[in-house]
Amino acid sequence: MRVLAIGTHPDDVEIACSGTLAKCVKRGDKVIVCHVSTGNLGHVIIPPDELTKIRAEEARKAGAMAGIEVICGGFNDLDIYDNNKEARDKMVDIIKYANPDFIITHDPNDYMPDHTAVSRLVFDASFAATLPNYKSKYKDPAKLVPIYYMDTLAGVNFNPTEFVDITGEIDLKLQMLECHASQLVWMREHDGIDFADMVKTCSRYRGYQCGAGYAEGFRQCQVYLKGTTQRLLP
Repeated sequence: MRVLAIGTHPDDVEIACSGTLAKCVKRGDKVIVCHVSTGNLGHVIIPPDELTKIRAEEARKAGAMAGIEVICGGFNDLDIYDNNKEARDKMVDIIKYANPDFIITHDPNDYMPDHTAVSRLVFDASFAATLPNYKSKYKDPAKLVPIYYMDTLAGVNFNPTEFVDITGEIDLKLQMLECHASQLVWMREHDGIDFADMVKTCSRYRGYQCGAGYAEGFRQCQVYLKGTTQRLLP
């Protein structure tokens, strides 16, 4: 099976679904992670051009820990619009390249404009990518596949319909998250926020909800032709 996880910033996937993706790799799936934005505005001190390079390397290291291919959409923070043809065309190419059996992305009601824009962008592009005559750098159309929305930050206003037990992957999940030192170290030293602890706590809470030690929650996009009788999540 082929899996495509699309997050906005280089650490979004590690926060919300890296345990699930690691589990997909373990069962033999090809997993591709795309962070649509460079994350270039994600620091108070480090300038955007320098931060772009740092965050790209952090994402690569995190993905390598779980055997995940990492690609970048190349947009800067706050430059992503779901009604922008350039963004849609880029996302169509990404989806066609990955040729996934299912897609994971942000919930449409997440807290940040970039997150909600990417969610809608993925929804639109996942349909456009299936049209044989939609112009793209890749000739063959993609399959029309299910979309799973990953948890919001701290689980706010998110009620999962499916859970994945990541008890065996929680340590790896946190190690992958710690690769994003430009974010986590700054928050610990300057904001007094232990972000990794928050992520672990949220995973524990989702575990309580489904009878697992640690879990990640998802909500399937419920629209015509995106349903399935299969259990695609691990």
